[in-house]
Amino acid sequence: MNILYISPENTVGTLSLWKKAHEAKGNKCTFITLYPAWGEYDSGICLNLPLVASDKWYREWRHKYYKKVRGGSGDYEERAGFPPTWTPNSGLEKLYFQFRDWVWHFKIEPAIENYNLMDFDIVHLEWGLEFYRDGRFAKKLSEAGIPIVCTYHGQDLRTRGVVPVIDGCSNLNLTSELDLLGKHPDINYLFLPFDTSQFESKFELGNPIRICHAPTDRYYKGSDSIIPVCRRLEEEEGIEFVLLENLPNDEVLYEKQSCDILIDQVHNRGGWGYGMNSVEALSMGLCCVTELVPDYVDFIPDHPFVNVTAESLYSELKKLLKHPELILEHKTKGRDWVVEKHDYRQTVDVLYNYYNEKGWLL
Repeated sequence: MNILYISPENTVGTLSLWKKAHEAKGNKCTFITLYPAWGEYDSGICLNLPLVASDKWYREWRHKYYKKVRGGSGDYEERAGFPPTWTPNSGLEKLYFQFRDWVWHFKIEPAIENYNLMDFDIVHLEWGLEFYRDGRFAKKLSEAGIPIVCTYHGQDLRTRGVVPVIDGCSNLNLTSELDLLGKHPDINYLFLPFDTSQFESKFELGNPIRICHAPTDRYYKGSDSIIPVCRRLEEEEGIEFVLLENLPNDEVLYEKQSCDILIDQVHNRGGWGYGMNSVEALSMGLCCVTELVPDYVDFIPDHPFVNVTAESLYSELKKLLKHPELILEHKTKGRDWVVEKHDYRQTVDVLYNYYNEKGWLL
């Protein structure tokens, strides 16, 4: 089979892993991105399109705009609906996307021809998006009988919503975010893929014990609740708190590996439980602390996490520091669990089971 991924960017390198996994199955895989990935991740065939970016200034501008047109929490405001559906918030926004589609088509149409993008057996649309906001390429694929898989990662469904034309063309919807199962009538779960063999696990404690927090967005991660607790423990317990923020990815990974405990998130503002931040840390042999809602505990009852809330974070960390053997226990259990659930060799088998159910395996 010949499999294509289309994504705005290669977020945390996941597309590279899928390519590796498909090729290990004896298939071909290509990924094409709209703009360069943040950090050092491979952007595959990058169209480098204008009027869009992953830069902080772009996200902040978008947030301010949405606060004006949508009110409330702006870019953080969740949409209602089952599924939530994207529509332009104003006539001006509608014109913007029409203009952007027109500008982009001068690069996109030659790319479709030059890279034979209509000759693939399965096409994955990451974030539930293709090249155009009006969904014209998805319609073209659907009319040609090419299966489409839409994968939703979080805010793309929570705060943006499905693009109706693309959603109507999709043959299979996937997510690694448990709460999104309740936001779409036809969506399936797939654990985040990761190469768990890329890090050497550490099953001893540092002196001092190092606790890290690596927020990509302080609001979503509940950092304002986490950072003061860790600063307090620095003074009381002599631990070292490492805040990994606005740093190159290789530096973040290097520092994270030298830590003993990772605090992922509290408040569940950006989705439930945990994400790639924790998957990396578990692979490194860190004890991971995060907030899991009861539904998530029921879904993964064998989980290795230290389950906290903003209110219990301080007492749970104090307990770990008082009983360091518990930290070591979570380190070992976490490493075994992440290999079983998240290693890309496991997740690709689950994906191919979905393919098989659809009758797509040749």
